Amino acid sequence: MDEPLPVGHVPVLTEPLLDIIQLPTDGKMVDATVGHGGHSWLFGRMLGPEGYLLGLDVDQNSIQRAQQTLSDLACRVKLVRENFAGTSEVLSQQGLEKVDLILADLGFCSGQLEDPDRGLSFQKAMPLDMRLDDRLRTTAADLVNTLSQTELADLIYEYGQDRASRKIARFIVQERSQKKLETTTELAALISRALRQPPRPGRIHPATRTFQALRIAVNRELDSLDRLLADAPDILNPGGFIAIISFHSLEDGRVKWNFRQNKADGIYNILTKKPIVATREEIARNPRARSAKLRVAKRR
Repeated sequence: MDEPLPVGHVPVLTEPLLDIIQLPTDGKMVDATVGHGGHSWLFGRMLGPEGYLLGLDVDQNSIQRAQQTLSDLACRVKLVRENFAGTSEVLSQQGLEKVDLILADLGFCSGQLEDPDRGLSFQKAMPLDMRLDDRLRTTAADLVNTLSQTELADLIYEYGQDRASRKIARFIVQERSQKKLETTTELAALISRALRQPPRPGRIHPATRTFQALRIAVNRELDSLDRLLADAPDILNPGGFIAIISFHSLEDGRVKWNFRQNKADGIYNILTKKPIVATREEIARNPRARSAKLRVAKRR
């Protein structure tokens, strides 16, 4: 990377991505989670006037930021507010049948974490929302205040992988019988009490897994990933790449299984035998990279 990124949010694992993936100047790519445009900008610089970059994101603020970031690229740029589950449909709408790269960074940016309306953080009192797409109807508050105790426990266990899910669900149901849960700090404090684990500096907050579970459920994140992975072989050119950056084992496991299945079926060559993780140097520069895992496959 010979010049600074024109974006405040620093994309992760850029060096291994650029080492593995090269695009022709007339290549076509889709950034399924364009965010502020950091990854797109790096690959977009490889493309000339005949190249095409399609960026998708559910967050309108991110679309606007990406528009600024990518405005000076030589290639054609089209940004669409859409969930990456609909990648295949959006490509068809844009008159594109196949692309040379599908890229998806499944994390969310620091701006979204700090947004007081998102409800993604328990560091400050925020409404229990967690929608990355404000067009969705169901919020985290809806889930914690209406699901049965069994449904809550199952959700926290399945998506948060928290073995204490039953105890957490019981405390939530007891609490909401007295008062509706409305803020992130209320829920986080309740979970700390349930687990008898006060937050400690330098340690993972006891509410982290429950918050992950609620966010995944609200945004239907795993269903969207499954759809993208299923559609990818049909929208990749021969020799095209699919690169997925995941941030927890539920995502990474799905990518790993899909790539292996497609390899067995003669569709993919897997270019990353193990997921690529950030170096110590990158983590020091960008702590968000600590949990990032990159897997790349190539269409046969």
